[in-house]
Amino acid sequence: MLTEVFQTKHNTAPFSQIKLENYKPAFEKTIAKAKAEVDEIINNSETPTFENTIERLDFSGEALDRLSSIFFNLNSAETCDEMQKIAQDVSPLLTAFSNDISLNEDLFKRVKAVYDQKDRLTLTTEQATLLDKKFKGFSRNGALLSEEDKLKLREIDTELAKLKLTYGENVLAETNNYQLHITNEADLKGLPDGTKEMAASLAKSKGMEGWVFTLDFPSYLPFVTYVENRELRKEIAIAAGKKAFQNNEFDNKENVKRIVELRHKRANLLGYESHSHFVLEERMAQNPEKVKSFLNDLLEKAKPAAQKEFAELTAFAKEIDRIDQLEKWDGAYYSEKLKQKLFSLDDELLKPYFKLENVLNGAFTIAEKLFGIRFKEVFDIDTYHNDVQTFEVLDFQDELVAVFYADFFPRKGKRNGAWMTSFKPQYSRNGVNERPHVSIVCNFTPPSETKPSLLTFNEVTTLFHEFGHALHGMLANTTYPSLSGTSVYWDFVELPSQVMENWCYEPEALALFAKHYLTDEVIPQQYVEKIKESASFLEGMATMRQLSFGLLDIAYHAKVQTIADVKAFEKAAFEGTSLYPDVEENCMSTSFSHIFQGGYSSGYYSYKWAEVLDADAFAYFQEKGIFNQEVATKFKDNVLSKGGTELPMELYKKFRGQEPKVEALLKRAGLVN
Repeated sequence: MLTEVFQTKHNTAPFSQIKLENYKPAFEKTIAKAKAEVDEIINNSETPTFENTIERLDFSGEALDRLSSIFFNLNSAETCDEMQKIAQDVSPLLTAFSNDISLNEDLFKRVKAVYDQKDRLTLTTEQATLLDKKFKGFSRNGALLSEEDKLKLREIDTELAKLKLTYGENVLAETNNYQLHITNEADLKGLPDGTKEMAASLAKSKGMEGWVFTLDFPSYLPFVTYVENRELRKEIAIAAGKKAFQNNEFDNKENVKRIVELRHKRANLLGYESHSHFVLEERMAQNPEKVKSFLNDLLEKAKPAAQKEFAELTAFAKEIDRIDQLEKWDGAYYSEKLKQKLFSLDDELLKPYFKLENVLNGAFTIAEKLFGIRFKEVFDIDTYHNDVQTFEVLDFQDELVAVFYADFFPRKGKRNGAWMTSFKPQYSRNGVNERPHVSIVCNFTPPSETKPSLLTFNEVTTLFHEFGHALHGMLANTTYPSLSGTSVYWDFVELPSQVMENWCYEPEALALFAKHYLTDEVIPQQYVEKIKESASFLEGMATMRQLSFGLLDIAYHAKVQTIADVKAFEKAAFEGTSLYPDVEENCMSTSFSHIFQGGYSSGYYSYKWAEVLDADAFAYFQEKGIFNQEVATKFKDNVLSKGGTELPMELYKKFRGQEPKVEALLKRAGLVN
């Protein structure tokens, strides 16, 4: 069943029919099928052409890709011990298959034969990009190596695949293993009623009295932001900071060292100076020197503002609570207090205006106004959990644009954070434009017994961010699956997501969805003005924090080194960006999943890089009107629909008419006048 086209509405995944024991045999069967498809290409007696080699290769392995996307997406959103065991079993099979392709000499010969005559071929821009990508896919992944070195590469890749899985499993286990149980209500002074109610409900579900708090964001963040009891804030903050850094069975220190070591070995084997040099060759930034220069240039501009803000925050904490030294567990608490003092604005005041259903419908309405699509909730598409909602995305002619899944609430077996993914890509073949199945997964505050899900403003921007990624996937309109949707350079992929966040600050957009959940009253204008005013509140500190993560990532990956002590290495990398005193028991690297489990190694800088793009892009919308059809159509046609069919800077210039300017970001962040 998992190996064929699904007999379901829109060929959607039949989640409820899938049994865990189906996966491994399905992987074995689809890998064999994909191998047979590749063998057909290799054994073709005709002269290699773009159509019979490059195009056939891109369309091969469709059943395997589909199965992999279903399995690994669920391993992030709805996992269990048995599923994690299957992941450990099938990952080496997939790595071996991937190596079988990229290290196959006969296949590479055919690809190279087409590549060598590219100047004489009449190719579209998309075809030329695909040819270049396929050739580099081989040359950058070992096709030119000796047989001995190919064997070494296979060993490295197999070990890396397992290490990354183990790393992620350890972080999830550490997140699930901690709970703060409170029985004295006085200890919760300052905490909003909604969060308290959620904690009581969690305690009740565990058969416990009182309140239970976890390291899941909707539980953790309100606790450190509002609870007056400093010792309890310290306890949960330290628990969050020492995930997988506790010298227990879930410790990730050795995994970090080994992942870094293997990535460097792999890069050296392929002829690159470092893992960063290897990765960044296929990025807008091009090399680690340019990334470091970009990050340090922003740091130079942000640091004075950050230090000034930190001094003001310290003075404020001393004034109201006689705190002499701000610690990490004080940051969110006093920032929120200062924000309330300066703007008379806090999340509890705003949350009633951000009912989840209204915010989601607001995102839909904005997409309709900008890009001419509408969202229709349907109940006959299978899901992997009762929380998941499903929508048909239609154009104004009622043609299907995409299937959209939304999964919003935390639960056991779902990793922290928020992300967009897809269960089926978009591509065009045999005259049929296959439409994508796209999903966003978040961990928002769930509804309680007395209230619907009411979002913090930060959760509102998170929803818009992931929805921006989803639009990139849903509006894809390319021929080849490997160039479709979000299959773009990493430092370009955050542009659609980050640009969408800007609508959350615009009165014209907020009026569409920010309505009180009890009275339906539109959010008052003075709140909107305060949201805009507070948008750059402590932006220097926030910028410096983000830059510190990018610098840590590059420190690990930009030069070959032996790391004796993960904590000491991290501390040195953070030296120029630290504001708070170090917490000896804490280490970010052991739970920095973006770079050690996800795809952001040597790419964490891309959030800031894309902020430059998004600030410049939104400045264009502001200049012409935030719902201006001409600008929206240019963005849809040149960015959202084009995927990775052209170089990102070329696509950006077609949309904007010029290269992006960093000034737009600095101005928006309040770092320059």
